[in-house]
Amino acid sequence: MKEIKTIINAYDATRKNGQKSALVTVVHLEGSSYRRPGARMLVSDDGQMTGAISGGCLEGDALRKALLVLAQQQSRLVTYDTSDEDDATIGVQLGCAGVIQVLMEPILPAHPDNPIELLRKATAKRQEFVLVTGFSLEHKKSSQAGTCLLVEQDGSVSGQPGDELLLAAMLEDVALAFAQKKSSFRQYIWHDQNITAFIEYVPPSISLVIVGAGNDVMPVVAIADTLGWESNVVDGRPTHAKRERFASACQVLVSKPENVLEQMAIDDQTAFVLMTHNYNYDLAMLKALVKTHVPYIGVLGPRKKLDRMLGDMQAEGITLSEEQLSRVYGPVGLDLGGETAEEIALSIIAEIKAIMAGKSSLSLRLREEVIHARQQTQITEKKIN
Repeated sequence: MKEIKTIINAYDATRKNGQKSALVTVVHLEGSSYRRPGARMLVSDDGQMTGAISGGCLEGDALRKALLVLAQQQSRLVTYDTSDEDDATIGVQLGCAGVIQVLMEPILPAHPDNPIELLRKATAKRQEFVLVTGFSLEHKKSSQAGTCLLVEQDGSVSGQPGDELLLAAMLEDVALAFAQKKSSFRQYIWHDQNITAFIEYVPPSISLVIVGAGNDVMPVVAIADTLGWESNVVDGRPTHAKRERFASACQVLVSKPENVLEQMAIDDQTAFVLMTHNYNYDLAMLKALVKTHVPYIGVLGPRKKLDRMLGDMQAEGITLSEEQLSRVYGPVGLDLGGETAEEIALSIIAEIKAIMAGKSSLSLRLREEVIHARQQTQITEKKIN
């Protein structure tokens, strides 16, 4: 999400300077690659690049081709075969062993539903959304459908793929993407036409609520800010809960524990970490949080602290179910051997990221399978009557 917002800001700057821009998007992948479908980069006509579609190996060639797209004002699909050992393919040494499809679209400011404006609508509020990007694997140098459809969480639809039957078919798959909370690839076939579409499900960024405003919270907020997460710091002490102490994007709230949740918007991408070093404040927050569906509740401190909290709750007649206990992480963080506040912050952020992504936080070298399942990018056919 942070990359998308950075691209939007860069586009606004280029427009202000009277420059043209093209959006470069990874729309499909076979095999492995540094970036997955949905990675984006903005290229301006003076050669400036914002965002990334690889680890740096594709950007140079992509820049040259994007400038050509800008000159011709026509979108095109470019294939990079990084499994080809012949370096002359694109002039650089590659080692990802994948076939990457990259869509390049000139941005037409006069078009109200151009790709940047669709991204702007999508990110204007905290929400999940689905973007549909169409392309042709058979006619790569012909004009591509491109980023043609946005469906927001409330059902609002922007854009038009150009055919009512195609739109209806796409909307069916968009609904499925929302239900399954994952992206997919579809090849639509009707009459003598066909189009491949990347149906991209995008969740809201992680919202991190840190209960506590001590000095050890600062590096947690700083790392979250780097990742583009939405950070909130809550504390009952106005002497500590001061916005100037934290990253610029962080929201700071002074509140009693019993009033915190009514001032917070909570969804399935929200994580709480209790770090006040005030046992009673943390206990009050834990009592409130286990009644919600917050997927991650981290408790800073030794295991005996959490055991004491659970014991005190049970003494009050509050017995947590297995489901509730499964969302409580204490001691908080991954076992990274951290000692300093910065190292502990890293372990907390890493654990939250793993939990939110549904990962085990296992060292990648211990994985027997590939990092990303190949079926995730499988293209399935759908005939339109």
